[in-house]
Amino acid sequence: MALRPPQPDLHTTDRIPLVRLGQGDYTREIHPSDLGHSVSAADKPLDLAFLVREPADVYHAKAKDYLSSHALADFRRCPALYRKKRLGLIPRRDSAAFVLGRAAHTLILEGRERYEAEYAVGGPVNPRTGKPFGSNTKAFTEWAASIGKPVLDDSQAELVEQMAWSVSKHIFARELLREGVAEGVVRCERSGHACQGRFDWINPLPDRGIVDLKTCDSLDYFERDFQAYEYAHQLAFYRALVHTKAGVALPVHVIAVEKREPFRTGVWQIAPAVLNAAHHENTEAMHELTRCRETGVWHTRFESLRLIDQLEHTPSTPPQRRTIG
Repeated sequence: MALRPPQPDLHTTDRIPLVRLGQGDYTREIHPSDLGHSVSAADKPLDLAFLVREPADVYHAKAKDYLSSHALADFRRCPALYRKKRLGLIPRRDSAAFVLGRAAHTLILEGRERYEAEYAVGGPVNPRTGKPFGSNTKAFTEWAASIGKPVLDDSQAELVEQMAWSVSKHIFARELLREGVAEGVVRCERSGHACQGRFDWINPLPDRGIVDLKTCDSLDYFERDFQAYEYAHQLAFYRALVHTKAGVALPVHVIAVEKREPFRTGVWQIAPAVLNAAHHENTEAMHELTRCRETGVWHTRFESLRLIDQLEHTPSTPPQRRTIG
């Protein structure tokens, strides 16, 4: 009679984490049971019924009536810029990079069926060469205009596929996106302003929360980009909307994926202290926006005389030495 091999003690096994995420006070352990989504009564998922589901064009059409995180970012940078955009004096232009990023969002977050419905892939073939026209040629531009929806050439579509594959293979990205709602909208009032936000993803499980997807050139510089592009302010804005609507302060994660080789994916949890500091600056900016509307004065933030009193060289642009003689 064959002997059964010793069976593992599941309770003992689950006490050993698969991996630890974060550092210091924000360390979080992922156990085998977490991957099975066993949820206790104390960890009841958030009811996401407060999210509005609507097409992107409907959401953007309401931008004139609501304050978004991107509009508030314009105001923090330059009230005059915010005002000009609000009046329609600066037209919105979708660059090739923007279309590529949105296509990646659609495939990764909403699935292949939606991706294939919203984007066309390919292009006309040059009869002389037997190869597709380049995306910057007149023939391709005219063909794309006749399709009636955004078009990706073959190389762009390949990039989107590579990014989607990379995200699907990252353990934390996969778990964050395993359950939830993509592109949900929240509208509410904050600090006297009607606000709206369109969320990449909200996972209802307590330790997942708001998930934002970013595409980037290199993960090596993503933390620098996170500061430079003030992503914390965008995410703090989103978190505040959910808190107003649902009464909970959700955790926040960012998934970043490279849009070039080796197409690495990274996941970051944003510390509550960072979000709280960004939220404070958002609130101050919204109060200032109220004053600008009342006074009709829209500053550039460069009205005063400034002084440059240091010469600094960044690592990416070392000082150039001239050779004499």
